[in-house]
Amino acid sequence: MARLGAKPYDQPSINAEIIASHGLSEDEYKRIVEILGREPNYTELGVFSVMWSEHCSYKSSKVHLKLLPTDGPAVLQGPGENAGIVDIGNGQVAVFKMESHNHPSFIEPYQGAATGVGGILRDIFTMGARPIASLNSLRFGSFDHPRTPYLLSGVVSGIGGYGNCVGVPTVGGELFFDESYNANILVNAFTLGIAEKRRIFKGTAKGAGNSLIYVGAKTGRDGIHGATMASEAFSEESEKRRPTVQVGDPFTEKLLLEACLELMKGHCLVGIQDMGAAGLTSSAAEMAARGGSGVELDLSRVPLRERRMTPYEILLSESQERMLLVAKKGKENEVKRIFEKWDLDAVVVGKVTRDRLFRAFFDGAEVVRIPVVALSSDAPVYSRPAERPQGQDELQRLDLEKIEVPKDLGATLKLLLESPNVASKEWVFRQYDHFVRSNTVVAPGADAAVIRIKGTDKALALTVDGNGRYCYLDPYVGGILAVAEAARNLACVGARPLGLTDCLNFGSPERPDVMWQFSQVLQGMRDACITLGVPVVSGNVSFYNETDGVPIYPTPTVGMVGLLQKVERHATPWFKSSGDLVVLLGRNREELGGSEYLKVVHGIVKGTPPWIDLRLERAVQQCCIKAIEKGIIRSAHDMSEGGLGVTLAECCISGPEKPLGVRVELREMMRGDARLFGESQSRIIVTLREKELNRFRQIAVKEGAPMQVIGEVGGGHLAVHPLVRVPVDELRAVWLGGLERRLRGQGKEL
Repeated sequence: MARLGAKPYDQPSINAEIIASHGLSEDEYKRIVEILGREPNYTELGVFSVMWSEHCSYKSSKVHLKLLPTDGPAVLQGPGENAGIVDIGNGQVAVFKMESHNHPSFIEPYQGAATGVGGILRDIFTMGARPIASLNSLRFGSFDHPRTPYLLSGVVSGIGGYGNCVGVPTVGGELFFDESYNANILVNAFTLGIAEKRRIFKGTAKGAGNSLIYVGAKTGRDGIHGATMASEAFSEESEKRRPTVQVGDPFTEKLLLEACLELMKGHCLVGIQDMGAAGLTSSAAEMAARGGSGVELDLSRVPLRERRMTPYEILLSESQERMLLVAKKGKENEVKRIFEKWDLDAVVVGKVTRDRLFRAFFDGAEVVRIPVVALSSDAPVYSRPAERPQGQDELQRLDLEKIEVPKDLGATLKLLLESPNVASKEWVFRQYDHFVRSNTVVAPGADAAVIRIKGTDKALALTVDGNGRYCYLDPYVGGILAVAEAARNLACVGARPLGLTDCLNFGSPERPDVMWQFSQVLQGMRDACITLGVPVVSGNVSFYNETDGVPIYPTPTVGMVGLLQKVERHATPWFKSSGDLVVLLGRNREELGGSEYLKVVHGIVKGTPPWIDLRLERAVQQCCIKAIEKGIIRSAHDMSEGGLGVTLAECCISGPEKPLGVRVELREMMRGDARLFGESQSRIIVTLREKELNRFRQIAVKEGAPMQVIGEVGGGHLAVHPLVRVPVDELRAVWLGGLERRLRGQGKEL
């Protein structure tokens, strides 16, 4: 082969402008020169730029991510692989992860969201798991912003269009609107799959001489520098980045999924990895790093769908529906046979080597020679300055005496139920197929989705949660609350948490205030995970979510998975029968800071988030889970946005049958708006038959969970004496159509 430096194609000369355009600092470029012992060529510069980007290297977050607990009794694979793995018994494992696709979805909402779904699906089946359920966590700007309806419609269509075609149900998620996300929406995609414990595959390249096989769709120019784009802030020039957004094909993805799972039944594979961010470059380099080996690629063999693509473009393309396999020597034809059966390319494009170098050739000339370690463990790691913002104290100062209690709290409840953060998300859910594969037991709209594990009596519960407003006001407490509420959502369906994955969405890490928020959120999440016994098994960091120097709210999204030993022993939020007792688990407190009520009714985002005692949180959750397992509880619903008033209303109106009213009397003496709409933590509303009350009380006492009977299901009104009395039919009409009315108000045809 030709020596390094031979020019099979014209490469631009390296200068300061080229270096900066690749997102590399002067110091980073100097480090590259030191590593190579020479100036890099243009293609090598591109390789370094994507592998050293925040999106791939985690260079600003690594020092903080080490805080998170990653071990647990069920954990088989923690962070560092394509996805996390937990043991669910019966020789099976659950494989799950959440990833961000924020920047692409803002630029091109349909394809950005669709390829986000495709990418997370590949992360799951590359581990040997068949995907069985997806969730998503979405953040959009205010409805007063002209782009919000367009972005919302495009993202929802992209998620449904891709997931429905692949045949993986979208079973839940969350949707939140705030002007903080006007110029930087968040699209976080979660998928879970099931695999046999004895057949888990990892992204490892081992065994000198073993073949690297490219499988799946052909490579085009779409998505080039997608990882770099995800590692820089937006500006008014963002629309020009449209060519860096990938284009997905769910039908090819389905073929790729089935071909990979068929291949995994045999004994051909050494390792396998999705060509996600940074495409062929990251998949090859990361697999080599994990295997302690080198790789050699012949880019001339890569299947292309566009003419005259350069080595630079081939290595950095993020075209979708592609995987890189390491096959045992002599098994290449068997791999090809399976993929040809599914009408997919399968081409040997290189081999594993002993030299621990990342080498690439094109038309016989060596165009890349970089030590693998330089692209992985030796990538830059920064401990960036972190500083509490000067205005944080003022932000947390809230004088309730200056906030007038509304005279008509019933009208206030309706206003909250109609707000897009509280209103029914049926307009979104009905665009998703959530029953395909026939595993769905609890569909979207509950605190958590429940998915049957076929062939067993068990089920898995899945949820995603987060509150950027809380983290903006107090990032440490906000980090705690994100984990606590996700675990509480699982408790409300009767599931015991096994592990969590996260998407940590923040502004620029080069800002000391953002790094302070990030470090505080991570410390809060760590403390909650330790106390609640929930390990972090996978995740994603998304920095640079800001435009023209204005960052989003710090938004950690938590995806959590729990196990139910008996699928029939699960709870749902809505009331079941007149005469059932309504019981409050936990304690009411006079807290309005950071609440949806303050924002919607008074236009205020101030104060401190609700106080939380993690020991009390654990007690409340354990009480709820044990009572559901014993068949005592008929319904359970977590209190979150909108507090007790909204929670009771949702219990009345969210079920599939005719709405049921409720009569409640509160003992606590506090402001009426705080009693109804305060968002105190560690609270669950449960219902049960009167004959089960003593059994339930015994469990609560044993767990140390406060409880009080506050009312009874029945009638046609939601009545909270002496504060509010509203017909439930009126509440349902307001809640069901709230989101669609907002969209119509923006001139969007539905």
